[in-house]
Amino acid sequence: MFTYEVKGIRVRYADTDQMGYVYYGNYARYYEIGRVEALRSVGFSYKEMEEAGVMMPVYENRSRYMKPARYDDELTIKVILQRMPGTRVVFEYEIRNQDNVLLNVGETTLVFQRRDTAKLCVAPERLLEKLNPYFQTS
Repeated sequence: MFTYEVKGIRVRYADTDQMGYVYYGNYARYYEIGRVEALRSVGFSYKEMEEAGVMMPVYENRSRYMKPARYDDELTIKVILQRMPGTRVVFEYEIRNQDNVLLNVGETTLVFQRRDTAKLCVAPERLLEKLNPYFQTS
């Protein structure tokens, strides 16, 4: 299993609604920040993957809102991969505030797709190599 935490995501005024709560649609952006930084932490770049002709569109997005994130909160996004990617990859998320209160849990499923044909493909070998050590059984 692979886990990574992105810390210090400050809730901006533009992220909130009239009540000062994070607008629900912004959680998808927080998920994206989390997964991009999680992959970057193992030395894998979305940008390089896309330049090599593989895209990762979101296939499914789910969220559960326990408590609101508020203006000026400092968020931590925990990213979890329970399984190695194949033609799809499932990211799980936990978002907490500066007091370690669980605010939101979510899950996104992304697929690997060739840019030139729009056909599904397996995860890039480089990504699998970077993630493999986290899934080795002893």
